[in-house]
Amino acid sequence: MPKPGPRLRLVDVAERAGVSLATASRALAGRDGVSEEVADRIRQIARELGYVANPYARTLAGGVSSTVGLVVHQVDDPYFSEIAGGVIQVADEQNLLVQICHSGRDPDYELRQIRNLIAQRVGIIIVAGSGFDDPRIEAEAKADLSAFQGLGGRVTVIGRHSLGVDAVLPDNEAGGRALGDHLVELGHRRIAVAAGTPGLTTVADRLAGVAAGLRAHGLSLADLPVVHTDFTRDGGRDAADRIIDQHPDTTAIVALNDAMAMGVLSALRSRRIAVPDRMSVVGFDDVSVAADLAPSLTTVRLPMTDMGRMALELALKPRAARARRRSTGHKLIVRDSTGPVPGVEGDRYDG
Repeated sequence: MPKPGPRLRLVDVAERAGVSLATASRALAGRDGVSEEVADRIRQIARELGYVANPYARTLAGGVSSTVGLVVHQVDDPYFSEIAGGVIQVADEQNLLVQICHSGRDPDYELRQIRNLIAQRVGIIIVAGSGFDDPRIEAEAKADLSAFQGLGGRVTVIGRHSLGVDAVLPDNEAGGRALGDHLVELGHRRIAVAAGTPGLTTVADRLAGVAAGLRAHGLSLADLPVVHTDFTRDGGRDAADRIIDQHPDTTAIVALNDAMAMGVLSALRSRRIAVPDRMSVVGFDDVSVAADLAPSLTTVRLPMTDMGRMALELALKPRAARARRRSTGHKLIVRDSTGPVPGVEGDRYDG
């Protein structure tokens, strides 16, 4: 059996796995053309033999790698663009390059992006965005990132709980509770939630927070409409349309991110439903445009740029014996999109 070390070659991995050199290369690079079962076996054999250690260790030990790989769910979502801005600020200070990858909230594609970055021998990987409730995906990502760190790479995540690496954790549950508290204190009881893509842990955490805020005032989320759509502006618009059509007595809509809240506001505007006189709307994140919307958006502020900075700063520190956690905190920002529960009159838009 080949021994781990500088002399170990890709062909040794291919021979041990019983596949062609091209198949082994595609599997380790995360490219198409290899079944998932075969690719998993090849990666496991490579880890056992120590093959991937050699190029990474040489590159990283020599200080040659100056690239940070940043994986985000949605490049055109202001939440992720602001996080990327923070990463880029620190990278510029440290003379590092940043390569941004887009996963589209597809867990399998995200895993391929992570593997592609590893194959390209980046020095640092930052994964920003919600985790998934699929144990297989999380376990595979955890194994690949753990192996990468074991070979000298550095990893930090934003908004992920279960990958066993340094993490920046948005205050999702507490922020959701603040939204629930705010609406109930304004007198709202007929509240609906535009909840975003099912299967995302961020959606689950924020929803749990909203539920806790309502429960503290004697309300149950189980009795209220919760509409799952894409975690995007279009998803918010779709959710609002469904809420208005199916639950016309709703007086407040919680959107679990600001992109969805923008879609909700767009749907209400097209139906000439006044905000906040007839319907209150809240978001989550406080992206840079939230204050400039009409009406300006009540939302929970997360320090997105600082989150990006924190993530890369953690990755640049020596690896600790135990994974470190950094909480972001949150702040409820009350603007013009929320108001007291409406009366019978004055429920139409006059603009």
